[in-house]
Amino acid sequence: MAKVEGYGGAEHSFWKNMVKHRAHIVLALPAFLIMFFILYVPMVGLVVAFKNYTYSGGIFGSEWVGLDNFKFLIASKNTFITMTKNTVFYYLVFTSIGTFLNIVLAIAIDQCVFKKSAKTMQTIMIIPVFISYAAVTFIVDAYINGSLGLINRVFGSSTRFYSEPSYWPVILTIVKIWNSVGYGSVLYMSVLAGIDTGLYEAAQIDGANKWKQIWHITLPELFPMITVMLLLSVGGIMKSDTGLFYQVTRNSGQLYQTTQVIDSYVLNQITRNSNFGYTSAATLFQSVVGLLMMLVSNGIVRKLAPENALF
Repeated sequence: MAKVEGYGGAEHSFWKNMVKHRAHIVLALPAFLIMFFILYVPMVGLVVAFKNYTYSGGIFGSEWVGLDNFKFLIASKNTFITMTKNTVFYYLVFTSIGTFLNIVLAIAIDQCVFKKSAKTMQTIMIIPVFISYAAVTFIVDAYINGSLGLINRVFGSSTRFYSEPSYWPVILTIVKIWNSVGYGSVLYMSVLAGIDTGLYEAAQIDGANKWKQIWHITLPELFPMITVMLLLSVGGIMKSDTGLFYQVTRNSGQLYQTTQVIDSYVLNQITRNSNFGYTSAATLFQSVVGLLMMLVSNGIVRKLAPENALF
């Protein structure tokens, strides 16, 4: 009986709280509806991964094939292993180098090198993120396009970059870092702006130089943000920037060995074969692996540093 009363009391309290905060609920309702219809309703389409999709049958009328699409995906071992390996490799490279440069640039602007021109530097840094990869393709092309490319003309070489897969891990890393580091550092600068200046003043009184202040004050204050950003990024470990890998590389088949990732592979399959069941299986594989990685990573962080965990 006590449990029933407790449950009823909690239920009554819930509805009483809803009525009390009805104004906030009404304000939040449009955002909730947008998220629900844009992010969650389309998830019904995940069933396509388990079907032999046809236009006549639609999502629910197409033939159910179970795990056949996944078996077919894994059966193409060379392609599956290559694109999975490339996807994980680029994630690790982009995340490690990008995070390091984000932190270095944020600290440099905040207190070391460019402090007097910080606002101007912030504006300049975030410009690349607004340039589409369609435009970046022409910029890259101007540097590496055969004998007309700037690199070959400066060094007097005749390297055919669009035919040599070995060069592209470096090229794609440079393009990605140029495009994202400036914007990424702004997030860390927001944390640096909130650090109590009294900590630095006390460190100076104790004789700490700039390097010691960075090591003992700045980096520990940035650590929670670094952890959160890494946890959020782990969920996208199997996802890549389609524009970077599809457009900048000109989708050249000669470069697939080092440039084909799951996202570009899915786009190629959709435009060439229209096998939506197969491509849905590939994207579902991405999402499930990303979800599991984020849950595992968050669990590890929750055990080591609970205050930095997402949930």
